[in-house]
Amino acid sequence: MVNTLKISNKGINMLKRFEGSVKIGDMHIIYDDKTGKPVNPDKELPNGATIGYGHLIKSGENFKNGITEKQATEILRLDISTAERAVKDNITVPLSQNQYDALVSLAYNIGAKNFADSTVVKYVNDSNYHNSKYPTLESAWKAWNKSGGSEMPGLTNRRHQEFSLFNN
Repeated sequence: MVNTLKISNKGINMLKRFEGSVKIGDMHIIYDDKTGKPVNPDKELPNGATIGYGHLIKSGENFKNGITEKQATEILRLDISTAERAVKDNITVPLSQNQYDALVSLAYNIGAKNFADSTVVKYVNDSNYHNSKYPTLESAWKAWNKSGGSEMPGLTNRRHQEFSLFNN
């Protein structure tokens, strides 16, 4: 049953690899999500200011002094809860742990609304589903490899790894 699943440690570690982070010594520091370059925390933060494993910094959050690995993992787990809710709210068939972890990774990266509206969800829920633009679950999954309309090698690689996990 999907509602009883939680992302596994293997899933968390996969997300950490995909999201990456920027550290000085043992401390995670603020960086620009688009460039991966550190950001001066004493200046106004740019759009896309991020810390830890892909946590977009929200108004009122202060990470000027950086965060520890433990804090980065705790924030990631909190951020993942939205993706987990998206999977639980939209997937109606039983899943293995690997399938769940792969879907949570996809939902975390593309956003809950995009996930809910995706052909991936339709394929997972209905083995008889067919879409002419994306004739297979794999093609629907791997189509989420663009940013700003351009194919991104990192996203192509991520989709490949997620889909492999989903099938194992």
